[in-house]
Amino acid sequence: MFSIRANKMRSFLTMLGMIIGISSVIAIVSLGDTMRSVVAGEYENFGTGLAGVYIMSPDDVYTDSNLFTKEDADQLKEAMGGELTYVGFRSSTRADVKAGRKTETVSLTGLAENPTEMKDPKIMYGRMLNDKDILEKKNFVVLDSTTAVNIFGQENVVGKTIKTTIQNQAEELLVIGVFQNTDSALMKLMNGGSVADAFVPESILLSENEYQWSLYFCMAEDQDMTQLQSRVVAYIARMKNQDLENIICNSAQQEMSSIDSMLASLSAVVGAIAAISLVVGGIGIMNIMLVSVTERTREIGIRKALGARTGDIMIQFLIEAAAISAAGGLIGTLLGISVVAIGGMIVGVGVVVKPSVVLIAVAFSAMVGLGFGLYPAKKAAKKDPVEALRYE
Repeated sequence: MFSIRANKMRSFLTMLGMIIGISSVIAIVSLGDTMRSVVAGEYENFGTGLAGVYIMSPDDVYTDSNLFTKEDADQLKEAMGGELTYVGFRSSTRADVKAGRKTETVSLTGLAENPTEMKDPKIMYGRMLNDKDILEKKNFVVLDSTTAVNIFGQENVVGKTIKTTIQNQAEELLVIGVFQNTDSALMKLMNGGSVADAFVPESILLSENEYQWSLYFCMAEDQDMTQLQSRVVAYIARMKNQDLENIICNSAQQEMSSIDSMLASLSAVVGAIAAISLVVGGIGIMNIMLVSVTERTREIGIRKALGARTGDIMIQFLIEAAAISAAGGLIGTLLGISVVAIGGMIVGVGVVVKPSVVLIAVAFSAMVGLGFGLYPAKKAAKKDPVEALRYE
């Protein structure tokens, strides 16, 4: 260990490959876990039992046979009985809303009656839309806190009105509630831009007989999503006179699986690159330990002359190699966590760093040191004490 302290710069340069490799692994694994947590939270807000279905047109011609209406939604829900708690459209649009001289671009989301597939946002002031508001087609809106501040200069704007234009028709909406804006920069980036949200009755966004590309449904708690999807697809095929292969149905669970698969692939690629860095770092440790063995030949001879056994010499050099490697792994771990933490602060998300990943990273770096330090340790242990004492 004295050799490590006596050659601080050389020891640090030896650790560099290990630091880069471990920090890369920690950063990528933690980034993947963080993204998975954020996306899972978003899907949880809409319910894991939510699924969407659309009809693909082989010739890119879309007519009433491969588009959906409100009548189709009602027919599907009735046919499925209690298996579906909700069937409707996920209507949304971007629009400019005005109040006085202020204008803000927001994403308006239309809610259908009994929107049980989506959890209510956290209401700060006023209330959320209820079934009566939606059924009676009230010109109500629930704004997010950021939009409220941007337009009115304050969060509590219940009772105020905003103006907007939807489908070439001017609308004046009464603010009945304000909910907390929890969108992170990461989710805004994934959603294609930094826009605020507002909830309105679905009737404001959709005309009575308007065609929609996709139909959404939410299953009852005691249902199996895979089997339910098959029954829904089969019914829509009969209802719209379509081939089964033209009907595409994806659930929130399937979307999460796709994201997990993508993140796993990304982690595997970066992990392979990091593994190369660890191997390079291990080779660096082996080279430096070989140099150290040569420089300390007389020391080895003296220790053997004083009674040190071959195993003692070997253990000494193995411990030094493992210490250098573990120190590099620890520094790399701290660096990786710092990078992820700073990134999390920038995009506004809570970082997920699993303790098991940290422990595995440090333990693995120590094992790399032991593995690549084995040859120099054996070489040091096998030196003849007489020849070693003659070394200048």
